[in-house]
Amino acid sequence: MPNHSGPSAGSKPPAPSNPLPNRNRWPIVASTVLVGLLILVAIGVTLIPTGDHRALEGRHLAAGLIFAGTYLAVAVGRIPGMGIDRAGIALVGAALMVACGAIPLDEAYKAVDLDTLTLLLGMMIVVAHLRLSGFLSRATGFIANRAQNPLLLLIAVIGLAGLLSAFLVNDAICLVMTPLIVEMARSSQRNAVPYLLAVAMGSNIGSVATITGNPQNMIIGSISHIPYVDFAAVLSPVAVMGLVLTAILIGLFYRRDLVAISTLPVRLPLPDIDPVMGWRAVAGTVILLGLLFAGQPPAKAAIVIGALLLLTRRIKSQRVYAEIDWSLLLMFAGLFITVSGAERSLLGGDLAASASSLRLDQIPVLSGVTAIISNLVSNVPAVLLLKPMIASLPDQRSAWLTVAMASTLAGNFTVIGSIANLIVIQGAAAQGVDIGFWDYFKVGAPLTLLTLIVGTLWLWL
Repeated sequence: MPNHSGPSAGSKPPAPSNPLPNRNRWPIVASTVLVGLLILVAIGVTLIPTGDHRALEGRHLAAGLIFAGTYLAVAVGRIPGMGIDRAGIALVGAALMVACGAIPLDEAYKAVDLDTLTLLLGMMIVVAHLRLSGFLSRATGFIANRAQNPLLLLIAVIGLAGLLSAFLVNDAICLVMTPLIVEMARSSQRNAVPYLLAVAMGSNIGSVATITGNPQNMIIGSISHIPYVDFAAVLSPVAVMGLVLTAILIGLFYRRDLVAISTLPVRLPLPDIDPVMGWRAVAGTVILLGLLFAGQPPAKAAIVIGALLLLTRRIKSQRVYAEIDWSLLLMFAGLFITVSGAERSLLGGDLAASASSLRLDQIPVLSGVTAIISNLVSNVPAVLLLKPMIASLPDQRSAWLTVAMASTLAGNFTVIGSIANLIVIQGAAAQGVDIGFWDYFKVGAPLTLLTLIVGTLWLWL
């Protein structure tokens, strides 16, 4: 039969959709114009003859505009009126850096730190196997069922989130724990907010302990070549002290929810687990950590163990690939090129003098600057932004450890301070639990300040 989906004779035509109000349309128009101008500048400078002094000046101007525009858009997370995300923004920024001549294509390839991308990819594969086997969910349910009262449960959630995030990527830990915590709170008729804050803040702080705890630490580990054991020996105490402060502050701000009922009578049903796949994933993780503590290069150890875990009949590789955050890898590659292009064009002077004038060789100053930048543009872009400055400092080891500490702990300041926070907030909202800005900020702000003070004093004194 023919399809008569169109309007019938005599019927009124559909009303036209209402155009956007002018006040909602101008950001879209403005951003479109600015993007267009940026592209024209990037392409326009290539038309200036090479021998003309204006070519060099134009390249510097283009590189500065591309760098600033890319970082601003990455900080906002989108471009109004466009469907592009942070990864796409970073890729466009990298492409424009190459297009304007700020960095040659062959140098752009070299700017991408393959050690960082390899380490991150390997860790994502390992964590994917732990998650798909049901091991992480089972571990969370097991710990939750062993808690005898609300306060003990809070401490257990903070400890588990911190411990797992110290060795595995913290974003994945939040993704697994959030729905289980909501189910636990709902079953026992408890307020889920303090326990969800425990997941987000505990995972952020726990991840500061090692190179494999979060993406920014992986970048720092690859760039600085600080041994895994040395990194953990210096920053693990900061993580432990931070987790204690987390328990104290959440306990104080939500004391009514934590003492109203003395026991938790409801037990969570433990999720199913594939025993063979679970033990393979656990064994692979243990071997990986052993290799890391034995001094093997983190990227090499992670990708070898991750690749070997793919050799199984129990799960198709496509399911593992679906767990990998490919857009994060793309964003890293784009930011590496964007920062390198800016470094070549804009920071060709005496970086040591610039860093000295900012007193970045002083741990308290570097810690504060890192925390501020991390909250403005997010922690990964902040680390890459500080990279050329750190390279000019006399004590790069201490500087990189300071950046790792401050960029991670700064993520607890607001809801949007880290990807882990957003995973918890959005995961909870999908199940009907709303965590408002103030719910998070009243704990996150003082916790960030206290942990930054503790971490700075630990590294400084």
